[in-house]
Amino acid sequence: MHNGRFIFAELISHLPHKEFQKCVARYGDDSQSRTFSHWDQYLTMAFAQLTYRESLRDIEACLRSVTGKLYHLGIRSKVSRTTLADANESRDWRIFADFAQVLIRIARPLYSADPIGVDLDHSVYALDSTTIDLCLSLFPWAKFRRHKGAVKMHTLLDLHGNIPTFISITNGKVHDVNILDEIAPEAGAFYVMDRGYVDFERLYVFTLSAAFFVVRTKSNVLIQRRYSHPVDKTTGVRSDHTVILTAINSVKAYPDQLRRVSYLDVKTRKRFQFLTNNFMLPALTVAQIYKSLASGIVLQVDQAAPTDQGFLRHQRERSEDADLDRSLCLRAGIHRP
Repeated sequence: MHNGRFIFAELISHLPHKEFQKCVARYGDDSQSRTFSHWDQYLTMAFAQLTYRESLRDIEACLRSVTGKLYHLGIRSKVSRTTLADANESRDWRIFADFAQVLIRIARPLYSADPIGVDLDHSVYALDSTTIDLCLSLFPWAKFRRHKGAVKMHTLLDLHGNIPTFISITNGKVHDVNILDEIAPEAGAFYVMDRGYVDFERLYVFTLSAAFFVVRTKSNVLIQRRYSHPVDKTTGVRSDHTVILTAINSVKAYPDQLRRVSYLDVKTRKRFQFLTNNFMLPALTVAQIYKSLASGIVLQVDQAAPTDQGFLRHQRERSEDADLDRSLCLRAGIHRP
């Protein structure tokens, strides 16, 4: 006879089941799927994600090996790959997208006081995208180049806890800047972006919404300096200017003044130039928002990744070697991620 609770059962006990049923009622009818409910589908896919399953057959084999324990895991139905494949193909994806937003609303307040490396009380978001390569013969609809398939995942990350607040998966040919049309700026928040998001008409929406942006500028942007502000060059900041755009189309799109901060990274000897619509923060803080948050966490995760990134990077190896996390020196309570 089974005693105690499985770890997976303890994890799902924190999920608001009533909220999930509201999402189901909003887009579908669970009464038509009693043999394999939406909740069983969600738990099955969550189990597959947490245990690094690599295919539907892998999921089926794993769960069928512990058929007597499925009830204690919270799964009430017998799982087969054909039933799971049909459910994933036919059921409305918005059910799970809405439930993800419910979980995000629960998680964000728990991390709101976490330090982010910059003395800043405002919300800070990092916007970036990543291209996911696909086999063109298996996914002909995802044509990216002549002999290559791909989709692009655009992510808006809340840097307090590194929680994604917005995710959009598009065709691989969609340019990064187009995703700005789908984001509603939060007043008072900072948005950190790379050069791919330099579009002054779209950036002006942030200014009109009382939100702030820090974006790395391009070398071909035509700018005229209006004022120069004193800086402490020992901090790495090389200049702090109030500027205006001079290109006709750029001026029409963004008629207000901007602030340009130039920063030299002492370690890499690389020079960065940022544009922002915030004139109150110290120039060093503006540089730190991009350098320590965006460049270190989102845009360059392949360089000097922290311990939790190393853990995620070895998912496949960890599924084969349960003691791999020991070599990474992870400790519960110390490394929360």
